[in-house]
Amino acid sequence: MNKGKGGGTLNYRRKDAVKRVRTIAQIVILVVLATLLARAMFDMKHYQEPDKAQWTNGNGFIALTYFGVSRSGTPDLIAKKQLDQQLKALRDQGYVTVSQQDILDFYNEGKPLPDKALFLAFEDGRNDSSLFAQPILEKNNFKATILSYANKAGSKDSKFLQPKDMLKMTKNGFWELGSNGYRLTYINIFNKDGSFAGMLDEAEFKDREKTLSYTHYLMDFLRDKNNVPVEHRTEMEARVNKDYAMMKEIYNRTLGFVPQTYMIMHANSLHHGMNRLVEDVNASNIQALFKLHFNREGNAYNDNSQSLYDLTRVQAQPYWYTNHLLMKLQKDTGQPMKFVTGDKKRAEKWLTLSGAPQYIDNRIVLTSPPAGRGMLVLKNSDSYTDMKLTAKLAGNVVGKQSVYLRYDRQRNAYVRLTLTDNELVVEQKSPDGQAEQIAFREFSDIGKNGAGSYPVNIKQTRDIEMMVQGDRLTVKADGSLLVDNQPVNRVIASGGVALESEYSDKNPKDDIYDGVFDDVKVVSAEGESGSGPRLYDNSLNGFSWLYSKVKGGINDSIDWAIDTF
Repeated sequence: MNKGKGGGTLNYRRKDAVKRVRTIAQIVILVVLATLLARAMFDMKHYQEPDKAQWTNGNGFIALTYFGVSRSGTPDLIAKKQLDQQLKALRDQGYVTVSQQDILDFYNEGKPLPDKALFLAFEDGRNDSSLFAQPILEKNNFKATILSYANKAGSKDSKFLQPKDMLKMTKNGFWELGSNGYRLTYINIFNKDGSFAGMLDEAEFKDREKTLSYTHYLMDFLRDKNNVPVEHRTEMEARVNKDYAMMKEIYNRTLGFVPQTYMIMHANSLHHGMNRLVEDVNASNIQALFKLHFNREGNAYNDNSQSLYDLTRVQAQPYWYTNHLLMKLQKDTGQPMKFVTGDKKRAEKWLTLSGAPQYIDNRIVLTSPPAGRGMLVLKNSDSYTDMKLTAKLAGNVVGKQSVYLRYDRQRNAYVRLTLTDNELVVEQKSPDGQAEQIAFREFSDIGKNGAGSYPVNIKQTRDIEMMVQGDRLTVKADGSLLVDNQPVNRVIASGGVALESEYSDKNPKDDIYDGVFDDVKVVSAEGESGSGPRLYDNSLNGFSWLYSKVKGGINDSIDWAIDTF
């Protein structure tokens, strides 16, 4: 009886504990939602104008855009926390945001900019961008431009800002208004299977990876399935002119003015290979309506020789870690960046040979140099012989992540596991010899798109285990045995542990890659089990593990509440 009573008491205690946790989580959710609502309804702070008398930069500025912001991030929207880290890093580098008028004065009147000048913008006129970016702008005293499509005025889709919202945003000084045009519609769509899709708007055009070619509504003549124009010059001009006229009418009616900054969709066409007749009608409309035009994407830097109607910017991708952005800006500007380190105690365990590592709890993010390799070596591991390493490779599928055992830097010898574009290769290399493949596996649990390749922003985590004992190697991937006690060249007898990251040429638009290594653990390989003393462990343990789980649960609850209500 007593045993039964004790068990019942324990169950009641557990239920009470669960109730307390649920109550705390609900309170946190309500506080967060109330805070977000308050920020949306009231202007908490006002932008502080910088002292422009101190500005001396006559060379140029960088322009950075984000497609959108969400609380936890999606393949298309950057996470609020990641945006916070990136803008803080830029502020710490000394960057100061500039307004649209500052850029106009720089080009038209030769007025200087701050030493490190940043033009910041958020595309697509999204509600979540305004909501989540606002406190980050306040924290850094940054000014940004919110761009919109005119045809979203009056839209019932709650994800888009309405004109009254945008006008209210400008009152606190942190926001200016700009335009992406009248609408986002695609024409002349040819699929890779040979079919012709014609014209689709944004909501209909879901799988771009399956297309062979397409362009924006303003970028070309309308064409048929044989790629022959179906309209003559005057019809094309009337169609394009109508889009600009509708945009002008809507902005004047709803805002009282047409925003002076434009970012055309798509970038990199106007003045760069477009049909001259189409180019002329676009150019005349743009110069009549706007004062600034960011026409190109891919390079962040604009120097003092640029045209106000052919400016360039870089659109930061949601999968970029902070050092990825800094590496890109360093490449574009030629100016050295101070890369973020994260947890300095964890960083002390590793020697950086190349690239820029960031240590985030149980995660090591190794950002490669442009078109190069990032590499870390575990300190004091040069004499390791028999060892077992476990880790999770969690970077984007399109890219290269490698783990080295018995890495001899002087003789260039090693045992290596490499995950490249969802293919895993195990190799060994003797001193002065060629790398010899031991095993290969192509994973099939991720579906390729219609083009037969992987989207560059898709993520996947692979659990790997490598063990070397004497002259034998065993490798597991996602729990499956890949290499079973196979021979290793005896001359590869000892060496360090190393991590490596490198971009893939299957992502031609980005030659920088973030290798992601979670829960890296190395133990001495003793006996049949291969489990001996711990040599290195970057995983979360004890309270840190529990805190991470509780925090993750609360974040999931908040995301659910935001999505639901």
